Amino acid sequence: MSKLLEVSGLEVAYGASQVLFGLNLSIEEGEVATLLGRNGMGKTTTLRAVCGLKPVKSGLIRFAGEAINDWRSDRIGRAGIALVPEGRQCFPNLTVDEHLVAFFANRRSAKAAWTPARVYQLFPRLQERARNLGNQLSGGEQQMLAIGRALVTNPRLLILDEATEGLAPLIREEIWACLAQLRSAGQTILVIDKYVEKLIALADSHTLIERGQVVWQGNSTALAADHGLWQRYLGV
Repeated sequence: MSKLLEVSGLEVAYGASQVLFGLNLSIEEGEVATLLGRNGMGKTTTLRAVCGLKPVKSGLIRFAGEAINDWRSDRIGRAGIALVPEGRQCFPNLTVDEHLVAFFANRRSAKAAWTPARVYQLFPRLQERARNLGNQLSGGEQQMLAIGRALVTNPRLLILDEATEGLAPLIREEIWACLAQLRSAGQTILVIDKYVEKLIALADSHTLIERGQVVWQGNSTALAADHGLWQRYLGV
């Protein structure tokens, strides 16, 4: 496997308040990786920087071998990074079908491309709601739509910020099953979530951050074996 995303020495600030301090992160093609830490430790800021939504103070972000620090977010999206944001951010005045049709793109001419029809196969509930507006969906349905909207861009890297936050247990299980299916299909994924046991079962590698710095990196076997890490850095 080759590195798809490489983040080196990343520093990001909000005005005079610095949030990230030399953060390093790398993801192999076809890998599922996590970014873990308590609230307010810099996880979302890292994702925003990778997606071009937050300026980088210093450091380097490389995607598929290209430095993307200075790219606009739309260019980064076209290059193959798709974000499922915290809070879903579905358009209230677009139907489910309009969301999927508007975002559909197959820029790499993938043979097994994600299309609206394929998203409906993954999430049959969305097909039942195809003519419903974004603000007429439940929280779980909005999360399914946010994932489907990202998938129809046919990304090389799918990023999920708080993948199951605020969802009912049954819906959470549907999302975990969806991510496992995507992993089996070879989709590269970076995910933030608080359910460590689920992430250990799903992911290949994990990065723990505390106050904007990496404090631990390793695989699922190592993370599962060290509950002291959970207590120190994850508050569980």
